[in-house]
Amino acid sequence: MKLVIAEKPSVAMSLAAVLGATERKDGYLEGSGYLVSWCVGHLLELAQPEAYKEQYAKWRYEDLPILPENWKYEVPKDKKTQLALLCRLMKDKRVDSVVCATDAGREGELIFRLVYEYAGCNKPMERLWISSMEDAAIREGFDRLRPGSDYDKLYDAAVCRAGADWLIGINATRLFSVLYGVTLNVGRVMSPTLALLVQRESDIESFISKPFYVPEITCGGFTASGEKMTERSEAEKIRMDCDHNSAFVRSVEKQVKTIQPPRLYDLTTLQRECNRIYGYTAQQTLDYVQSLYEKKLATYPRTDSQYLTKDMLATAASLILWLRDNMPFGKG
Repeated sequence: MKLVIAEKPSVAMSLAAVLGATERKDGYLEGSGYLVSWCVGHLLELAQPEAYKEQYAKWRYEDLPILPENWKYEVPKDKKTQLALLCRLMKDKRVDSVVCATDAGREGELIFRLVYEYAGCNKPMERLWISSMEDAAIREGFDRLRPGSDYDKLYDAAVCRAGADWLIGINATRLFSVLYGVTLNVGRVMSPTLALLVQRESDIESFISKPFYVPEITCGGFTASGEKMTERSEAEKIRMDCDHNSAFVRSVEKQVKTIQPPRLYDLTTLQRECNRIYGYTAQQTLDYVQSLYEKKLATYPRTDSQYLTKDMLATAASLILWLRDNMPFGKG
């Protein structure tokens, strides 16, 4: 029997439906040779500094930098029950192997591996790697499960990213807070982003507009424009030189250009467009797309890919045909 662990309950339900694990249990589903359960986001988080030394409970300059030799993890209170369940399922004698079915990305790998290691599980580990929740994609993914060891470097990268966030966030936040006597949150992503916003706002406030002048000639159906000039007198001189004189077209050049259709949205581009059109925040857009993904209406959002995979070909074709037959722009 295989134990399949997804990242969220909704995803686990979709996987279980395809696998035939339809019998509801407390915290998991069972059937057709599978147990299907889920994490609830991160079940294990990097411990706070005081977990390494009690003295770190106080923010003091002389204790910095805090550099743990080995990372410690702690379990959020509201997630202890689900973690205990997963540990019990991993130790279940009926389970021969464990399938990591968390989201196909660095963070998903980290979420599963921490639980796997916390449970002390040494049963064979396999990896489900799919970017679509279509039934066909799920079936194909389970037909092509890969050894978990193929993703060891992805897990290593996730651990390094989490550790870097902790080191920068904890040490820099404490340093600046102690120096300035007020809590100043500093982070690997937060601080550079804030710096960009501050710099942009400063550029806007210090911007000084300068007028420019462009001489133009109206030629019936089109207008010919000169270069931008900072001095009005120069533009006026060109205008006076051209007044009451004839203009001749000496050459006409035509070019045929091929414009490629726009690529599909990646998350960043979609967040930008949704903010421009609807005023959504980046988090709102991510939440909406994640919900659509779990309902099988969008591909996996946490990626910069702008392409569909081959397993989505049939779905894309049927969607295009439906749009052609049902939307105003497709009729006629």
